[in-house]
Amino acid sequence: MEESFLNTSLDKEIKDSFSIINYNEQKFNSQSPCRITYNRIFLISNGSGSILVDDETYPVSGNELFLLAKGQVYSFYQHSIISGYELCFGDCFWEKTPASASNCKAVLFNNAAANQHLAIDATSFSELDTLFRVLYSEYIGEDYINKPDALAAYLKIIMIKIANVNASLVNGYDSFENQLYRQFLELVSNQYQTTHEVTDFANQLGISARKLSDLCRRCSGKGAKDIINGQLIAEAKRSLQFSSKPVKEIAFQLNFLAPDQFSHFFKKNTQVSPNDYRNHFVHIGM
Repeated sequence: MEESFLNTSLDKEIKDSFSIINYNEQKFNSQSPCRITYNRIFLISNGSGSILVDDETYPVSGNELFLLAKGQVYSFYQHSIISGYELCFGDCFWEKTPASASNCKAVLFNNAAANQHLAIDATSFSELDTLFRVLYSEYIGEDYINKPDALAAYLKIIMIKIANVNASLVNGYDSFENQLYRQFLELVSNQYQTTHEVTDFANQLGISARKLSDLCRRCSGKGAKDIINGQLIAEAKRSLQFSSKPVKEIAFQLNFLAPDQFSHFFKKNTQVSPNDYRNHFVHIGM
């Protein structure tokens, strides 16, 4: 089966911007790529097949997490089978969670590509599976006045546990530098369409551009400009692959002064032109 890149579907509206689904050998026969407006966490206990996220394909096996941030595009390949949970939440629901959990969301979802797929050891998976099971039981139970707050509290715990699964997120998690780094990721996620300059972000954080770049290298191994460019390339790829917008429109949408400037930037970072990239994905094998 092949799906045209123009057949991308939009996320369905979720009541109260929160849902959790329990899958028991769920088989995906035909699914158009979906551009999501809600963050997603897939906790997969067993599975087979593959999942496409933006332009990357990941095999599905089990004892693993997939983290998808709003704006990303995903689809399970035909005949894929999964058992586990799909947890969705929007920003308005996340605001119900205690502020102490915000750093976890910033690290995990503002740079989702770095945490797209996390393999989990048996002990950690068992702990997460228990939390998801309790959250699911609460979600499908009868409604009551403070139920959204209870669900948000469970979500907070789950996010903290997931952050701790990735060892790279644990070391120095609450250091001042890491707090600044997470703030930078959040600013980039929200403002990449209006500015591409390291100096602009550094000014908002009250530090110099050089200090911000050095800080990013210590926290992630990448410079501040590399992180900004990565956000731009990720969004450009989604627009080229899953929309019919002309390259010119995408360029201006991403705040490039001219289409030629955007094309040069894209080719420098991907080794192919925007049109060649789009032509490669005119059909997505599913």
